[in-house]
Amino acid sequence: MFKIAVLVSGGGTDLQSVIDAVESNYMNVKIEMVIGSRDNIYALERAKKHNIDTFVVNRREYGEESSNKILELTTGKVDLIVLAGFLAILDGEILKEFDNRIINIHPSLIPSFCGPGMYGLKVHEAVIKSGVRFSGCTVHFVNSEVDGGAILLQEVVPVYFEDDAETLQKRILEKEHEILPKAIKLISENKIRVIDGRVKIEE
Repeated sequence: MFKIAVLVSGGGTDLQSVIDAVESNYMNVKIEMVIGSRDNIYALERAKKHNIDTFVVNRREYGEESSNKILELTTGKVDLIVLAGFLAILDGEILKEFDNRIINIHPSLIPSFCGPGMYGLKVHEAVIKSGVRFSGCTVHFVNSEVDGGAILLQEVVPVYFEDDAETLQKRILEKEHEILPKAIKLISENKIRVIDGRVKIEE
């Protein structure tokens, strides 16, 4: 069976969408482990409720070795690493070992409103301030450039004049919860090809 590790930093609603997709048999995937970037986050409680093994790799404890610790936990145990609201940056050997086997969900239409420092509500605040009419979310592969890997799936939502960061975030989260499981399913079914930095989906 195709196995994944899900990395989390907060409440875990994206993680919950993956758990729900697995338990409803939407995809033939096992969540082998959930790794949190800090203790006492609700995402870890979600995992425990579903009898999923949990680990914490805290930068205060592991410092620059954090990515290596995650590599140690995942090597030989999972086929794909899924960043679901994971705020730490992966670097070093894990990017080579899991080349095109790490995906992230980002709350904007990459390449807009992404890169270092652009996460969570900061993204939505920047979107509203800019005056753009549409935003959305992106599932992409992870490489050494923050939010720079090949784009897998995107979904668009309208931005209304009355929106604030919270209302826009809520609308986008609904789409995140659709496309993150879909991306995992496509990868698990071997339907994704990365060619010259672009993703081809084979139906």
